[in-house]
Amino acid sequence: MPMPAMTRRRLVALVGATALTAVTTGCNAEGSGPAAEYPTGTIQIMAPAAAGGGWDLTARSIQQGLTEGGLVEETVEVYNVEGAAGTLGLSQLVTKNSGDAHQLMVTGLVMIGGVVTNASDVTLEMVTPIATLTAEQEVVVVPADSEYETLEDLMAAAVSDPESVTWGGGSAGGTDQILVGMLAQAAGADPQAMKYIPYSGGGESKAALLSGDLTAAVSGVSEYKDLVAAGDVRVLATSGAEGVDAGEGKPSPTIMEAGFDVELMNWRGIVAPPGLSDADRDAVIALIDELHASDEWQRILEQQGWDDFYKSGDDAAAYFASENERITEVLREIGLAA
Repeated sequence: MPMPAMTRRRLVALVGATALTAVTTGCNAEGSGPAAEYPTGTIQIMAPAAAGGGWDLTARSIQQGLTEGGLVEETVEVYNVEGAAGTLGLSQLVTKNSGDAHQLMVTGLVMIGGVVTNASDVTLEMVTPIATLTAEQEVVVVPADSEYETLEDLMAAAVSDPESVTWGGGSAGGTDQILVGMLAQAAGADPQAMKYIPYSGGGESKAALLSGDLTAAVSGVSEYKDLVAAGDVRVLATSGAEGVDAGEGKPSPTIMEAGFDVELMNWRGIVAPPGLSDADRDAVIALIDELHASDEWQRILEQQGWDDFYKSGDDAAAYFASENERITEVLREIGLAA
């Protein structure tokens, strides 16, 4: 599926990709021969960020789908390696886990930005792509007692006095900061003038928003849904083409509806270390294909409000490569990369 064009004030991310079906009986994921027996031991899934964020939730959802869905008898464990927009975890996967098909890592758009902004020596081109999994809208929220009732009000303050608005979200150069930069562009302000504080996990940004350290926070819809439903924070807008229920029990207003020509979806996926044999690679892909096709995974998607955005194997590898090029250009355009 070709990528939409990125203009100075507009970015439209891919949604609604056609799901791939699993081929798990006797053939590998690419249909070229028998896959290796897999798994033969504990599967370790790294969330390369602090607990409570989108990568952590995705990793634990994969764990749930594999175990509660009855797809594996072996143990599936999730662990966290936080820092530098996921690039510390990426470095660990590449340098310490090469050739180990039982070591997997959640990744996504945020990590591509992190590689660029942190000038990481280790890149996603060094890992073994397995699959893209989900796409999710971003949400802009403020405390329930905030003076800002609408996104228009918030952006007016951010444009007239950037120092008066403190934004918070995920790691520097990630989806959340990209969205803040695009909002500034669309409002006619300098993206680099926005006061943005990056956090390594969703739990930290939630605490900062509730404590009054932040004026507004940006994250995936699922991360703030509980606080929205509890009435602790208020949704100003979501970033997709159509409003979704961000916890209020009704579709949210969109950024486009607020008058800003910005649309953005955050995607997440899963990769394995470098150095896998073809048979091991195919076996991991076949298992994730089976996960995607399972009733348990479809239930998780609905529960979390995630869009199904599945590509596996060579299709996933091609998509990772195209996203690396696209996001690098976006970061340059909004002043977050040289």
